[in-house]
Amino acid sequence: MNIVVCLKQVPKKDSILRIAAAQKWIDDRDISYEMSEADAYALEEALRQKEKHGGEVIVISLGPERVRQSIKEALAKGADRAIHLHDSIFDSAVDAAAVARLLAAALKDEKYDLIFTGLQSDDYGFAQVGLILAETLGLASATIVMEVQPQEGSVRVKRELESGWFQWVKLPMPALLTIQSGINQLRYATLKGIMAAKKKEIREVKAADVGLTADDLKPAQVIERAYLPEKTKRTEFIEGKPAEAAAKLIEKLRFDARVI
Repeated sequence: MNIVVCLKQVPKKDSILRIAAAQKWIDDRDISYEMSEADAYALEEALRQKEKHGGEVIVISLGPERVRQSIKEALAKGADRAIHLHDSIFDSAVDAAAVARLLAAALKDEKYDLIFTGLQSDDYGFAQVGLILAETLGLASATIVMEVQPQEGSVRVKRELESGWFQWVKLPMPALLTIQSGINQLRYATLKGIMAAKKKEIREVKAADVGLTADDLKPAQVIERAYLPEKTKRTEFIEGKPAEAAAKLIEKLRFDARVI
């Protein structure tokens, strides 16, 4: 069974974020990066499926040279080979539709049974790339996946729903699954794996290789302004009889402050 895992590199959770001068996104100077958490769980699930059913795990990632750090981490953990989409033209692919279009073009000649993505990235958090990629490739898809059971020609998955409910769905393969964080326990790369990763293939893909131009990757969604939340303070006195005041206080804590 061949599984493709889409990885994204994002700023580390403990990074100090500053808004860039243009106020379009964060200032990425002096920021350390890491693999997006949900993508790390998707990779782990792919490696576990490979250990059960054989085949290979291929990771694909979009971004500048620094992205190779996360790619090498995936290879050290057990992925077999990698595809790195690296071209200045790709810098314009910043929304989910453009990223999915680019990933689809890069995967058109790959042979795979499943594609895993994280449920959502730690930076934008739109949870859209996986679904748009599935639609672009004409694949069946399932989201918020908590368990994966491949079968002959199909895959049975457990989806997380609201209020503690779950749903089992059967999909024909090939299929795309967006993996929920916490589906498994993440592994660390071993010294043997780190050494083996040095010999594994990282295929660099340019715009000319997939036949796309900057016009093809124009975003359908644009961030007009990024800014830090404005902090405000307000004091409100609740008057009336004790029982009435208590009822009003509970109502405000529940519906305005949302703390109960």
